[in-house]
Amino acid sequence: MDWFGDLDAHWVWLTLGLVLAGLEMLVPGVYLIWLAIAAIITGVLTGLFDLTLPMQVIDFVFLALILAFSAKRFLRDKPIESSDPLMNRRGARMVGQTALVVQAIEHGSGRVHFGDSEWIARGPDVAAGERVRIVGSDGASLLVEPLTLLSDEGTQPG
Repeated sequence: MDWFGDLDAHWVWLTLGLVLAGLEMLVPGVYLIWLAIAAIITGVLTGLFDLTLPMQVIDFVFLALILAFSAKRFLRDKPIESSDPLMNRRGARMVGQTALVVQAIEHGSGRVHFGDSEWIARGPDVAAGERVRIVGSDGASLLVEPLTLLSDEGTQPG
């Protein structure tokens, strides 16, 4: 690469690969790492075989495409499973917990106190001061049902 002066082409590719690998840590996504690996491999091949500039570019493009599509297929077939799948779904974490109704749930809407916050609640009519069980969430609203319904279902008329 005569346009870089005294720099050897393989050092340019290796540096580019390291810069892309560093950017992968700063920029969200997973595609820059595959470009970084392609650049590093291109740098090694250029150093070993003294490739011309057109061959270096072709090598880099093909390696980047092969690595990116292979990684995409691999990750699609074997996704990375989270150790905490509900991490960013606060409403889903509350399912099964009980809350105190602070504003009566009338006509399907009211407010409940859970933890240190008040939440909009949707469900059957419940008077203020009653306890409800959280059965789901819909955006910032909690879906609730009265605790009395749950205890009545468990008893059999005798």
